[in-house]
Amino acid sequence: MAKDFYEILGVKKDASESDIKKAYRKLARKLHPDLNPGDKKAEQQFKDVSRAYECLGNAEKKKLYDEFGEEGLQPGFDADQMRHYKKWQSAGGRTGGGQEQEFGRYHSYEDIFGDLFSASGFQRASSRERSMQGRDVEYEMTIDFLSSLRGMKTDLSMEKLMPCSHCNGTGNEPGTKLIPCEVCGGSGRINVADGPIHFTKVCPHCNGHGRVGKPCTVCNGTGTVRGTEKIRVTIPPGVSEGSRIRVTGKGEPGAKGGPSGDLYLIIHVTSHPFLTRKGDDIYMDVPVSVREVLTGATVTVPTVDGDIKLKIPPKSQNGKMLRVTGRGARNLKTKTRGDLLVRLVVKVPETDDEVVVEAAKVIDRYYKEDLRKTIRL
Repeated sequence: MAKDFYEILGVKKDASESDIKKAYRKLARKLHPDLNPGDKKAEQQFKDVSRAYECLGNAEKKKLYDEFGEEGLQPGFDADQMRHYKKWQSAGGRTGGGQEQEFGRYHSYEDIFGDLFSASGFQRASSRERSMQGRDVEYEMTIDFLSSLRGMKTDLSMEKLMPCSHCNGTGNEPGTKLIPCEVCGGSGRINVADGPIHFTKVCPHCNGHGRVGKPCTVCNGTGTVRGTEKIRVTIPPGVSEGSRIRVTGKGEPGAKGGPSGDLYLIIHVTSHPFLTRKGDDIYMDVPVSVREVLTGATVTVPTVDGDIKLKIPPKSQNGKMLRVTGRGARNLKTKTRGDLLVRLVVKVPETDDEVVVEAAKVIDRYYKEDLRKTIRL
């Protein structure tokens, strides 16, 4: 029996998107194969958790799952047609006098199921094989602050499901003789509802193939094995903490010739000694001398694009913010850049030299009022 996705993640059905994500990350960190080498139970739980989040973490998939269960997540599923069928079924299938019930643009159950099993992507019971797209995969990676601003390319060694090389992903032992599936009789589909028509779904025994053979001795008939793949990925400039980067076709392999799923990189960014990010703006503290803020000066400031010359206005105060337009982080959506905000931090000499002390006393004469007169509790 299929496991309930909410139960797998340990959340209630009314859980928020944030709560679902927190629950997934907590479980994924605990059950990740890298932290549980050789633990088959943890590996299966990790797969279950990933599949549950793949559904509940996507608003559209979650809505379908809440209404139709896992059946609503199948490729080609048409929610509108299924609702028509349920409406027709709840009405008894027919109206009085032998006239067939009408629903919207459908005048009979033949119209509804003509769409259910052809136009919407479901295959008829005579179909011998049904391709399915592979599941998407999430992978958390950590990069340094400057790489998040500049972008980078790197190689990832990922442990993931891959097509079995022994059976080429078919699930059958090479050279074995295929015979009609005993469960579906070779049709590839089985009945799941009684009534005047046949409502079917893919046969779970042969996975819609219609014919079965001896299971592959390497993958036990699944068509996939867990292996390590080296993937070259490009991180675009401007990613921030929690960014999701899609790598097309690098998820789990599809079934029966179906396309592979996608890989989603969840980015974490380490902190920097003197740079911080708020939105698309970058903030940094720049130490300056008493003379530089008193008389004004031009100082060299390092940025992600290289050194720039920054002009300090005369009589600038400690903590003054100077804005450098277009030197911040790149926005992933708009491709525009934020600004660099430089905060002046006045530093005094760390010395007991009498000349310096006397100079400070001279400066004190030029304060026009008590510096702390506004500090009151």
